[in-house]
Amino acid sequence: MQPSFINGNTHTDERGTLVFANDFSMQDVKRFYIIFHPSTSIIRAWQGHQREQKWFCPLEGVFEIKLVQPDDWKHPSAKLPLLHFELNAAKPGVLHIPGGYASGFRALVPNSRMIVYSDMNLEDSKLDDLRFDKSFWFEWSQ
Repeated sequence: MQPSFINGNTHTDERGTLVFANDFSMQDVKRFYIIFHPSTSIIRAWQGHQREQKWFCPLEGVFEIKLVQPDDWKHPSAKLPLLHFELNAAKPGVLHIPGGYASGFRALVPNSRMIVYSDMNLEDSKLDDLRFDKSFWFEWSQ
């Protein structure tokens, strides 16, 4: 399965603004957490999951996200193609990341926040969590 972006939208009237992604089914979601990046210098990379799938949704600001599909989870090649996404809270939507990918990301503007949904409870997720050096697949320039 490939990563995919689920488009959202907004509706504004005299009561305020509603942000939504009606095509995002939360049927498989078991938990969520919110990531706050006060600075653009914070890099979260590389965290991978062979089975766990996640959905990233920007709440505030902009995030640069890179995904890679490791060819070997113990000794992956350093020369793998990357998928690039930019998630902007001003353009509502949800990035679906199926199992089998490692992700890396950073905020492009200070004080960015993103909600992450997972289809695994925390105990199962920890058993499926693989970490790689943040510069292994991409040199995050400042």
